[in-house]
Amino acid sequence: MISRIKYFLLTAAALCVGVSAYSQTGFGESFLFNSSWRFVQGDIEGAQEAGFDDSRWEELSLPHDWSVKGVLSPANASCTGFLPAGIGWYRKHFVIPSCGAAASSKDGDGCDAGCCNGGRADRYFIYFEGVSNRSTVWVNGHLLGSRPSGYASFLYDLSPYLNRDGDNVIAVRVDHSRIADSRWYAGSGIYRNVWLTRASELHFAQWGVGYRTLSVKNGVASVMVDVEIDGPLEKGCSVEARLVDDGGKVVAAGKVKAERKIEIPLKVRNARLWDLDGCYMYRLEVALSRGKELIDKSVVNAGLRTLEFNADRGFALNGKWMKIKGVCLHHDAGVLGAAVPEEFLIRRFQQLKELGANAIRTSHNPQSPMFYDLCDRMGFLVMDEAFDEWEFNKKKWVEGWNVGKPSMDGTADFFEEWCERDVTDMVRRDRNHPSIFLWSIGNEVDYPNDPYSHPILDGDGSDFTQPVYGGYRPSAPDAMRIGGIARRLAAAVRAADDSRPVTGALAGVLMSNQTGYPEAVDVVGYNYTESRYLKDHLAYPERIIYGSENRSDYSAWKAVRDNEFIFGQFIWTGADYLGEAREWPSRGFYSGLLDLANNIKPRGRFRQALWREDPVCWLGAYSKDNEEVEDSYDAWDSWDFEDGDVLRVVCYTNAAKVRLSLNGRPVGAMKDFDDETGIIGWDVPFEQGVLLAEAFDEDGNLVASHSLTSTSAPAAIKAELLDCGLRGKDCSAGCTESGTEGCCGLRRYAGMAGRVAIIQVEVTDAEGLRCKLADNAIRCLVDGGIELLGMESGDNSDMGDWTDDTQRAYHGRLTIYVRVTAPGSITLSSPYLKGCTLGIS
Repeated sequence: MISRIKYFLLTAAALCVGVSAYSQTGFGESFLFNSSWRFVQGDIEGAQEAGFDDSRWEELSLPHDWSVKGVLSPANASCTGFLPAGIGWYRKHFVIPSCGAAASSKDGDGCDAGCCNGGRADRYFIYFEGVSNRSTVWVNGHLLGSRPSGYASFLYDLSPYLNRDGDNVIAVRVDHSRIADSRWYAGSGIYRNVWLTRASELHFAQWGVGYRTLSVKNGVASVMVDVEIDGPLEKGCSVEARLVDDGGKVVAAGKVKAERKIEIPLKVRNARLWDLDGCYMYRLEVALSRGKELIDKSVVNAGLRTLEFNADRGFALNGKWMKIKGVCLHHDAGVLGAAVPEEFLIRRFQQLKELGANAIRTSHNPQSPMFYDLCDRMGFLVMDEAFDEWEFNKKKWVEGWNVGKPSMDGTADFFEEWCERDVTDMVRRDRNHPSIFLWSIGNEVDYPNDPYSHPILDGDGSDFTQPVYGGYRPSAPDAMRIGGIARRLAAAVRAADDSRPVTGALAGVLMSNQTGYPEAVDVVGYNYTESRYLKDHLAYPERIIYGSENRSDYSAWKAVRDNEFIFGQFIWTGADYLGEAREWPSRGFYSGLLDLANNIKPRGRFRQALWREDPVCWLGAYSKDNEEVEDSYDAWDSWDFEDGDVLRVVCYTNAAKVRLSLNGRPVGAMKDFDDETGIIGWDVPFEQGVLLAEAFDEDGNLVASHSLTSTSAPAAIKAELLDCGLRGKDCSAGCTESGTEGCCGLRRYAGMAGRVAIIQVEVTDAEGLRCKLADNAIRCLVDGGIELLGMESGDNSDMGDWTDDTQRAYHGRLTIYVRVTAPGSITLSSPYLKGCTLGIS
């Protein structure tokens, strides 16, 4: 019997409207430019020429990451997850319709005259959200430019080279031939969205419309709108800014004469503020006009809030002092690689919210525009980070993390030329997101002896009397260079946006204190150096300090909890990620609170008990002889062992005390919360049945419970479609009547080439309970308008083929990603298990 689940699909007419929006470029009208690209891997001579024959190339839609589809091999580099890289070419044919609509291609990019406001546009631009890496772009054989960074968003003017009456060809060469040029998996290709922007000769500059909340006093918010204009500015032009609430009411407005750079002050009475719970967003509409003629318009979702940082009290959002409970996140999506769909991010953020996280650090580079839109809407603060290395490359491990001889490839060869442009573009692109509260100019660029060194590493005669990090290396680059670069980058950030502090994540605070790096930034991040918090707070009383990268252990959290002047931490990491792998077999780094499939791991449950305010109680168990479990916060929630095993049972809780019972009878004594370890534990002989933990408050009231139940042999496959959409009343903010702007600024990502559905699969016993030790191989067949994108178990050591239709479950689970463009179904099967079919329409 087919289980039929309705799934949101846009009609053809809605598709045409939906892709047209006031773009993240900040000017004109933009249209998704993702479909009907052709791709080939390899360096092809002459592929940039307009007349080149690409008919035999693979046809695909963007975003696209070719590396993740490659073969895992120990011959590749561990730092990038033992996956290949190389060189690839993309080409797209398109026409500019005479109606003035967006450029179209045979399968529906753009739209016809009935969808768009007519009139031939003066200029067309192509906007890439991200290409990894070292890309070069041509149109009709004419070189437009190159961008080496794989994380920068960039735009080219197509207008001088367009054929307005016939075929046009965009060609993109991606050079990721340096296979070990990153410390983690970066992906290869045009892995984010591409947009075509249509604009008048006179228009707002790229990312030329921004706003700042200057103050909020007695319910009145003072807002400054910043505007830059490109093109031939004429007399009689004006710029009007309007702030619109979620009911469509204009709550503030201002109009001034148009100049190249202008500021428009707004006063918002009874202002509703953006915070981590309400996430209230206004709509900022800025129009450039010549008399009554509208020339250009930019629409921005705007959240009003205040930030305050203090060396003694920490951080306050809207005047409320709080602790940052943050996680570091790389940008990959496991089996999907760097081409991350919106639904994957929503699911990841939902899981992090459940754990109590309230902040994210973009490790160690700008992420996709969609990422920040979701943080705005789901209530996360963001530390936006620009670089992992500066003028010298770091070690990139090839044979396993800290094993063998490293590669020294990286991005240092273009740092000097591009660093200020890259960090400025990050800030200008992302500055309108209220979620962003810190700009970071670098991660661990000061790691001692990788590459910089300083005499202080031989010891300073006081707290460090012995050499550290191998001691001073005179032949290494002089660490004193760090301070000068930091001042240069911080100045570039402040020139683009002075409404947020500049920070850096310091790995060698002892050394950096000698270089001027901490003084160059406004807020100083300490990576894994909790022991220096109090020392440096006393030595540098004006310094604002926080944990920019921290372990998951309890002591690192107590250093935040028990010191008012430390405003928070960012756990390494919020989720497992590809790359930075240990020796083969290992796809990635396993430190996450979530696994590669976004399932919550035991250490995530431990973190939940530390971070959540409401009662938490979670059980885990492991054999006392199991050497694979290094820390008791990594105990899985399974009660399937051998008779006679003596098990360590642990409870992650924030309650005052916990009672444990097995099959209805007490086992061990009721225990109080242990503030030394943050964990309550018992040694229990295994017995099949139900293990129950009951948590009580100080007054003896039962506040939470959790149980583990033994299972029988695997018998069946169960599948569930996860809800990973942002719908409901709150999503009405920012919607225009026609829907072209999109609810919450999110719907422009939805439905363009079908939605991505996430299916959670479980192996169950005859009673329907998940068999948490099951690793059955499951096959997925799709039909109708369903495309299989990937199957992810979260097993870091599975080095098999992740591109086919069969994968093994891990801890009795498997996550399947499919693209839905029309009704269809998926059928799941496995030897000796009862299969199932799931209909999606």
